[in-house]
Amino acid sequence: MSFSDRPATGITIYGCGQDEAALFRELAARIGVVPTITEVAVSEANAELAVGNRCISIGHKTRVTNPTLLALSRAGVRYVSTRSIGYNHLDVRYAESVGISVENVAYSPDSVADYTLMLMLMAVRHAKSLIRRVEVHDYRLGEVRGRELRDLTVGVVGTGRIGAAVIDRLRAFGCQILAYDINPQTSADYVPLDDLLMQSDIVTLHTPLAGDTRHLLNRRRIEQLKRGAFVVNTARGSLVDTEALVAALESGRLGGAALDVLEGEEGIFYADLRGEQVENELLLRLHGLPNVLVSPHTAYYTDHALRDTVENSIINCLRFESAMHHG
Repeated sequence: MSFSDRPATGITIYGCGQDEAALFRELAARIGVVPTITEVAVSEANAELAVGNRCISIGHKTRVTNPTLLALSRAGVRYVSTRSIGYNHLDVRYAESVGISVENVAYSPDSVADYTLMLMLMAVRHAKSLIRRVEVHDYRLGEVRGRELRDLTVGVVGTGRIGAAVIDRLRAFGCQILAYDINPQTSADYVPLDDLLMQSDIVTLHTPLAGDTRHLLNRRRIEQLKRGAFVVNTARGSLVDTEALVAALESGRLGGAALDVLEGEEGIFYADLRGEQVENELLLRLHGLPNVLVSPHTAYYTDHALRDTVENSIINCLRFESAMHHG
């Protein structure tokens, strides 16, 4: 892609870690873009860092308030590229009302799909309690035998790019696969959500978070799950009513859960809280369960996906600039 016929474009990049910053500098130099980089998340206080740049790039880790969007608009920002697939950390409609277009960034779905399979396998092989025992030098076999994926039914909720990549991987294991999506796009065996929940040994979530999918797995649906079923979530924490899930796990009705995302993760995930009080009672209860794996929203975090994200952030901004010039 050649954008060399235009004057250099500036992009302000907020919430940018060191590894991302190195990639932004390398790719921006190659494409002829001038990056302004800050590790701090975008806020009303630092909106002026965007002055002179119509395009900014933001991270997904911190909520962007409407006053911040208004301050960005006043600073001349017309385009926000979010380095994530989801938009649930900002109000897109409000952004549009103050003259800012918002676009997400596509990255290889393989990072999250690989991680999802890893969590499934760890869950059905009781990896957490096994590793904990070995670390205290208890090398006996566990009380409970693991299960093989080929003997199980896996229900995939949401079959967009990531859900479809998970289905591709599952086929190689020979398990039965059920799928649910309001817009079926793969050759999987689609069934109503209630049927999927009642028949699946593992339920894995890959649907975006929107008003109608919040608590998609609510108390009623969690009660529909097979006794001993596993829940895997690498999508968004609020797809699950965590309180209902914790109750079903503590009562022993479910086989376990593997969660890379969690309601109320903001301000906890991505922080070093060793020696500090964690202010999320449900998270602490999940940590206490031997059959629950929790990781800090890390499924997307691979070399390949990070490079895709940075590259596509820059390209999206340039496309927007290009459209402005030709508009």
